[in-house]
Amino acid sequence: MNSVASHKFPGRTHLSVFLLAGTMLAAPAIAQVAPPVVPAPATETRPGAGTVQTITVVGNQRLEAQTILSYLRLRVGQPYDRAVLDQALKDLAATELFRDYQITDNNGALTIEVTENPVINRVILEGNKRLKEDKIRPEIKLAPRQIFTRSKVRADVARIIELYKRQGRFAATVEPKMVSLDQNRVDVVFEINEGPKSKVRQINIIGNEKFSDGDLKSEMATKESKLTTILSSNTSYDPDRLAYDQQKLRLFYLQNGYADFRVISAVAELTSNKQDFIITYVVEEGERYKFGDVEVKSELRDFQPELLKTLLPMKAGDWYDAKLVEDTVESLSETAGLFGYAFADINPEFRRDPEARTMQITFNVAESPRTYVERIDVNGNTLTHDKVVRREFRLNEGDAFNSFGVKRTENRINSLGFFQENLQIERKEGSAPDRIILETNVQEKPTGELSLSAGFSSIENFLLQASIRQRNFRGLGQQLQASVNYSSYSKSVELGFTEPYLFDRNISVGGSVYRRDLNSFNFINNNRQTTFQQVTTGFQLNAGVPLTEFMSFFGRYSLNFDDVTLDRNIYFFGDQCDPLVAGRYLCDALGKRTTSLIGYTLAYDDRDNRLRPTRGQSASLSQDFAGLGGSVKYVRTRANASKHFNLGSRFILNVSAEGGYIHPLGNAPTPTSDKVRLTDRFFLGEPQMRGFDIRGVGPRVIRYQVDSTDPANPIVVTETDGNRGQIDDALGGRAYYQGRIEVDIPLGTGAKELGLRPSVFLDVGSVFRVKRPTLTTLANFRDPSDGLTKFLCRNSATGSTQFATNTPDASGAPTGQFTTCPENFSALAPFEERFFGDTWKPRVSIGAGVNWNSPFGPFRIDFAYALRKEEGDDTKRFSFNVGTQF
Repeated sequence: MNSVASHKFPGRTHLSVFLLAGTMLAAPAIAQVAPPVVPAPATETRPGAGTVQTITVVGNQRLEAQTILSYLRLRVGQPYDRAVLDQALKDLAATELFRDYQITDNNGALTIEVTENPVINRVILEGNKRLKEDKIRPEIKLAPRQIFTRSKVRADVARIIELYKRQGRFAATVEPKMVSLDQNRVDVVFEINEGPKSKVRQINIIGNEKFSDGDLKSEMATKESKLTTILSSNTSYDPDRLAYDQQKLRLFYLQNGYADFRVISAVAELTSNKQDFIITYVVEEGERYKFGDVEVKSELRDFQPELLKTLLPMKAGDWYDAKLVEDTVESLSETAGLFGYAFADINPEFRRDPEARTMQITFNVAESPRTYVERIDVNGNTLTHDKVVRREFRLNEGDAFNSFGVKRTENRINSLGFFQENLQIERKEGSAPDRIILETNVQEKPTGELSLSAGFSSIENFLLQASIRQRNFRGLGQQLQASVNYSSYSKSVELGFTEPYLFDRNISVGGSVYRRDLNSFNFINNNRQTTFQQVTTGFQLNAGVPLTEFMSFFGRYSLNFDDVTLDRNIYFFGDQCDPLVAGRYLCDALGKRTTSLIGYTLAYDDRDNRLRPTRGQSASLSQDFAGLGGSVKYVRTRANASKHFNLGSRFILNVSAEGGYIHPLGNAPTPTSDKVRLTDRFFLGEPQMRGFDIRGVGPRVIRYQVDSTDPANPIVVTETDGNRGQIDDALGGRAYYQGRIEVDIPLGTGAKELGLRPSVFLDVGSVFRVKRPTLTTLANFRDPSDGLTKFLCRNSATGSTQFATNTPDASGAPTGQFTTCPENFSALAPFEERFFGDTWKPRVSIGAGVNWNSPFGPFRIDFAYALRKEEGDDTKRFSFNVGTQF
């Protein structure tokens, strides 16, 4: 008997196409494609059944013969017929390991001839621009070194199209192709045509009478595609978002008393061009209800229903609000947790009266055992030691459960900044009804920062920064940092280390060494020029201990060596600082000094997150005493307080205030100067107070140009004349205060994904109280002896001065044309110094700003307007800070 049963595909050329979903995809002209051959029926030379004598496998390259036979039911010695051979072919097809296979029968000697499916060499994605490869590859099944199968290709095509639909691209198409290689290998190419993004063109709502379409659309996550929503990613169609919007509509109506509201249907229709969707909701509002009698029934001995009823937020006669009921259940659960009932069962019972349109509610608090912490589990930490997380717990194993302690623990762990945001501790039932397991599943974030950045700042001009920082050094919560900063007007290098738990006790210690080279400067006609340079070299040691859960005490000691200098080529004549050029107040600040300072800070902080708080308050009082040795003596006191309010809908209000005073203990550097040195005083301006330039608020001396064409009536050229002045120096003050009100404004999902965080603010503050400096005026004068105008000339080498005169005309009258100074002498331009700004009266500014985590680095921009200022203040409406990393 000779018969053949086969399932065979014809040979292909170098480039082939697939048959998917019943449609032949177009192929390039060079491809030669033949239709597949259906399995040929087995032919027999004689009727009847036979017996398998031998089975031989040929054509296999990677697979062992025994492996192939294991997929089949054929065995030597068993009877067979055409049905058995057909089943064997089906079994070979089900493996998806072969592209060609057939069975030849020679009087019971069966030969199984196979051609194995190729091995995938590469999987190539082409045309994907909006959806990157790292988003697609984890979702597809085909991968290098796998066996190529058509079913996997079809599944991957469907999955890629689904991914694009989730991105709102319903017109996307995927064309798979195969490139044959030697050694039975292939490259699989997915040619992707992404198509345009399908937007939500219109949202229709039918059946709403109590609320307008605009009110309801504002509650939905899905937005219509308009110019005002250009930054939002919620204008694309998403089936999951459609279901979410139905829940949002229901919640909105339930919050406003419509307990019978329901969404009858929600239909999304794709336009003919597959570019836009039209969504239609059909709703039934029903009647509006009010709260009826609200009661509390408790089976817990610690819960007194009468007392709890007085604390309920809803009262009979108020409009029904389902969200308020939900919040009340949560509040009662938290209250029960304070008494140790972790699994308190609080079930609101509703009794609806359709005729009176009231909703009566009874909050039933079922009996449950008091709970104790059986175990604390910390999972997911690979770098961070368990003790770093456990020491933040406010509960220990064996303690009575307390919901406040759990919430406080969550806030403390989130404030570390080592793990994912909004970490929550799960509560699980323990080995007994009165036992609970607290499980903390953390996801570690990178805590090491190594950066080299360059950028441009409106304050610092060109700047360069190199820093290395590890906030979780060795996984022990220690902080190690080193930084080098360089800009056109400041340079610094610093190395610091902090141990938050010394010897595993709640005592923090740290220290830093540093060198800072800071330049003070002013602007003359928008040209920036340096006034004095201050070089500080020193170190600081600090330690802190908690006094209560929210209050801590910190102590510190620092030793600084300061050297304040002026440019000798500009401000000196000979070996002396020249007050005619620098000003007496700058000359008094020169010199070297040593500051030995000891201080403390008493701080209170119960914010929910120290990195990005949304609620809570903080306050601190600090004092520093300089005089434990050294040449500088003063007492400096500072106080600040802030409070964050969650206004709802992700609006966060921050109100803060601070102030300080420095009291001198030593003598003044000179009899005419202030006892507090210029470099130790308080200064205020950008960036602390927006709307004003850096050091733009408070006492200052401005040197104005004097127009002495007519020496008898000199004119001071002031700012109103278009000239700010020759010199504008901020003097600072002994006292300052500052307040701020700022509201963070939430944006849509699209803007949030871009890293945009806008805010509006109001700043108020002042710096004041300094001894009035000795002012200098230099003006030309008319000599009564000869009627000629005299002006001062100075020897640039010796500093000696002498007068020169202007040239008279033929009649002897002054011409205004001055003779030149003698050799080695130069004329000093006439000027007048004026003192401004030493007042406690507040300066006020308002504005708006935005933080943007841009692709090229952090960017902050502020627009501010000074509502109230004093004469002499420097204002500034626009400021920005931008940098990049490489």
